[in-house]
Amino acid sequence: MAREAGLIRRGVLWLLLLGPFFFLSYGLSNTYTAGRDDIGSLVFAWEHRMPLWPWTIIPYWSIDLLYGLSFLLPLTRREMDRHALALLTAQFISVACFLLWPLRFTFERPELSGLFGWLFDVLMGFDKPYNQAPSLHIALLVIIWTMFARHTHQRLWRWLVHGWMGLIGLSVLTTWQHHFIDVPTGALAGFVCLWLWPRQGALPWQAARLAHDPKRWRLALRYGLGGALLAIIAFKLGHAVLWLLWPAMSLLLVGMNYAVFGAGGFQKDEDGRLSIAATCLLAPYLMAAWANSRLWTWRHPQPDEVCEGVYLGRIPGRGEAPSFAGIIDLSAELPCPSAPRLSVASNDAFAGKPAPTQATRPPVGAGLPANRSPRHYHNLPTLDLVAPDSQLLRQAAKAIEDLRRHGPLLVCCALGYSRSASAVAAWLVLSGRCNDVDEAEALIRKTRPGVVLHPAHRLALQQLEARR
Repeated sequence: MAREAGLIRRGVLWLLLLGPFFFLSYGLSNTYTAGRDDIGSLVFAWEHRMPLWPWTIIPYWSIDLLYGLSFLLPLTRREMDRHALALLTAQFISVACFLLWPLRFTFERPELSGLFGWLFDVLMGFDKPYNQAPSLHIALLVIIWTMFARHTHQRLWRWLVHGWMGLIGLSVLTTWQHHFIDVPTGALAGFVCLWLWPRQGALPWQAARLAHDPKRWRLALRYGLGGALLAIIAFKLGHAVLWLLWPAMSLLLVGMNYAVFGAGGFQKDEDGRLSIAATCLLAPYLMAAWANSRLWTWRHPQPDEVCEGVYLGRIPGRGEAPSFAGIIDLSAELPCPSAPRLSVASNDAFAGKPAPTQATRPPVGAGLPANRSPRHYHNLPTLDLVAPDSQLLRQAAKAIEDLRRHGPLLVCCALGYSRSASAVAAWLVLSGRCNDVDEAEALIRKTRPGVVLHPAHRLALQQLEARR
């Protein structure tokens, strides 16, 4: 991809804004907190065995250099602006937490000499042990690390980048600058900023709308209550149970997606991958959702052919996807691990082109190279347990009609029983292969008996049928 002109100057202007703001806001919050009498601490017993490695002050300091160099990497104005806004947002979040929840680092560092001692002295001339959780150092590291990883492609350099960034993350503990609680909370702040300012696509709040579907609100309430319960348990019991805050955060964000952000809140792109921010923030939920999809389909993991090379099934694993020339994916919450970097859905669907007959159609996987991803992937993300609307079903039907011409096509969602089934039913009706919704549902149930089409699915399909 060609680099847009004028980015160096734009990056310098951003640094001229961010640099002074960083030192001013961080310094003032340090000074203010130092005069308070309500400063607490949160230290695990095992942290007293944490070694002091003076040499790690070098990777600790190196983040300042990497902060500036990160503005040389973006290829577009949008990428640079969102990177800068993520860094700015991390500053706001961290400083706000420092003021609302002041914590103090409690270890006394011994006197150090030489180069390392001098670097510590310079650091302590500015940094005070009062601003701890979330670690701004870690929050900035998450954002900068993501930028460097995205633009480092050669394998050796990628290993060096990941190794050095990991060393920076470790250094906040081995320089005795932070207690452990500051690290995961700092990472959380960093990933929240990346989620708020994704590299590509719409910003989360641009598509934010209060849900009108009562079912979405019921699901949002369930996820929200589950997240709140886990958070209460974590705060009440404390210490090791604080890890429950991660699944609590995950469930709360899922609830917000159902209530406000919609399927876009999962940030699944046209390659079938969730953004790094959504993946990390939602990891507990995503692991549970993947396990659930496999448990519900373990007796019947294989997809079923509905009609003329169109198959219906669960989201495929790496070993399953190569059997298909194309995949149409209606799930928002699960990545499609074998999705190719190509998304196709032309406008010539339903143009009267003859469909291959049952006698001439090749078997699944025929003519496809072994161990290769499907050639075509099209993602229409929809929320789990919520019926797609008629407009999305029309898009899905057009995509099915187009992509099936390239060979065996898999239409999938988490289980392959509702969202994807309604998409196939829409295709059967709109293409004229079935006369009405009842006939389409009967054909689908004949090949995949576990299909579940709720009244909301049938209503959306009937609306399509009425406008056919």
